[in-house]
Amino acid sequence: MNNSFGSRLKRALNIFFNKEQNTVTSYDYGGYYSRPDRVRLTRGNERSIINSIINKIALDVSLLDIRHCRLDDEGRYKEEIKSCLNTCLSLEANIDQTSRAFIQDAVMSLLDYGVVALVPVDTVSTLDSDTIVSSDIVTMRTGKIVAWYPDRVKVRVYNDRKGIKEEVILKKTKVAIIENPLYSVMNEPNSTLQRLIKKLVMLDSIDEQSSSGQLDLIIQLPYTIKSELRKQQAKERRDEIERQLRGSKYGIAYTDSTEKITQLNRPAENNMMKQIEYLTSMLYSQLGMSQSVLDGTADENTMNNYYSRTIEPIISAIIDEIDRKFISKTARTQNQKILFFRDPFKLVPVSQIAEVADKFTRNEILTSNEVRGIIGRKPSDDPKADKLINSNISQAKEDRRSSNNSDDNIIKNINIDDKEEKNQNE
Repeated sequence: MNNSFGSRLKRALNIFFNKEQNTVTSYDYGGYYSRPDRVRLTRGNERSIINSIINKIALDVSLLDIRHCRLDDEGRYKEEIKSCLNTCLSLEANIDQTSRAFIQDAVMSLLDYGVVALVPVDTVSTLDSDTIVSSDIVTMRTGKIVAWYPDRVKVRVYNDRKGIKEEVILKKTKVAIIENPLYSVMNEPNSTLQRLIKKLVMLDSIDEQSSSGQLDLIIQLPYTIKSELRKQQAKERRDEIERQLRGSKYGIAYTDSTEKITQLNRPAENNMMKQIEYLTSMLYSQLGMSQSVLDGTADENTMNNYYSRTIEPIISAIIDEIDRKFISKTARTQNQKILFFRDPFKLVPVSQIAEVADKFTRNEILTSNEVRGIIGRKPSDDPKADKLINSNISQAKEDRRSSNNSDDNIIKNINIDDKEEKNQNE
């Protein structure tokens, strides 16, 4: 292959010189300052502690590996299927989102709305056999269900060709409709999370009133205010003090020696903060998580409890619906299924990696190269590193055992030959 300067110059491409395909004037629609397909939380969730909880759960769910797999006859994992659906779940879901960004978008919308739709945007038909035609999903989008019908739903989904969100009516059998397994805790009108949001809104309004800059003063005048003339004099006196405070550089005003001023802008005592703390702890317990999960100080038992009670129900609801809607009956007969995998070594401290690796290799669960790949090292060239063997056992014994087995096989073969000769002679 010619790799000279001239040949490389002919194949070169510069985005600033090739302006025909990079100019905005070729589009019939306008652009946006920010991404129009980005998920935005509703009901004030983006301005409270709920935002951090929803984002943490969505981020942890997106870190799990979702794959289109084939099982053996015993229902065990056999291999990964190289399909377009598997590409959507493992590499990229559409032109704007990777697979992890798509799952995070779906989970955040699921926890915010209570239900979310995974819409196949681009599909391609494939011929599995001479008569069976199936469709494979090329791109997927997250949509919001705005209307429900007996066998269809109206979904608001982002159209990446026009750059806007459109509403389309689709069959329920063609769309993955996922409901939040924690709906009664997070999305019911009087659930714990909704009550916490109301209390946080009330606390914000109290804080705004206390920090509005008002002095909240009561002026006691040296005369009774019953007649209209006295009321007019009191109003003029109040306006005079306001003018003094407004026009003073340091906010200082003077009063008569017979007047008394009482200040009321002291913080009012209420149990709002105690109620918020109580609802927050109750929400954590009902979601199966704690404050230590958010700040990163949780131990291994706490994280395992969080994954089993919070993360696993959500990811199971997602893959069950994808498996039900996007895997055909023919594919199920071929043992195809959507599975998720979690790396068990993420929660293992560095000090215990060697002990865990020794147990896995000694019990012939992982090879040495598989363990090296987990800790980020390149594979070894030794053929022994790709075999499920226990390196702690002496290889001489293994060779002796193999030689004994070979001798036994030779003796068995000799006996078989002798029996065949006797049968022929008879």
